[in-house]
Amino acid sequence: MSNPVIDARLSKRFDKWDFDRNGVLEREDFEQEAARIARSFGASATSPEAVALRDAFFGLFDYLVAQADGATSLSREEYQRAASDLVYVQGEAAFNRALGPVVSGLVGLCDKDADGQINGEEFASWLTALGLDSASAKESFQQVDADGDGQLSEEELLAAIRQYHFGQLDVELLG
Repeated sequence: MSNPVIDARLSKRFDKWDFDRNGVLEREDFEQEAARIARSFGASATSPEAVALRDAFFGLFDYLVAQADGATSLSREEYQRAASDLVYVQGEAAFNRALGPVVSGLVGLCDKDADGQINGEEFASWLTALGLDSASAKESFQQVDADGDGQLSEEELLAAIRQYHFGQLDVELLG
């Protein structure tokens, strides 16, 4: 099964995460992405929040390579196959297990008032830290805030990431 929107978004994700631009995803690429995000939030690489994010990215990498028969790196094709299987075949629960820790790590860096949710101001800083357009943060926030309570839960954020990958939402939350 193939979907041009999903395939294009996964290909874009590969390019973003191939930190050293060598055409394969390696554990170090995921470490570099986590460190880049932590720096963008002003966190030291050794802060508990940055370490949690790094470990979450490692978990995602380990999941993806396990889907590619336990390789130590992923070619574009292997990544596309493993990520497509996660999106198309395995369903919401598997998607949440694979990406939930990354979202939790991002929330940990972004949640300045430590209430476990992301408000509009924190969301704008999230978009900025990921290198995305924060000018439309208010509109994007409203699109992601499914229950309209002015706060984004991890569940809403995961749903928004799934919707993005299915082409149902144009708010990119993973940078």
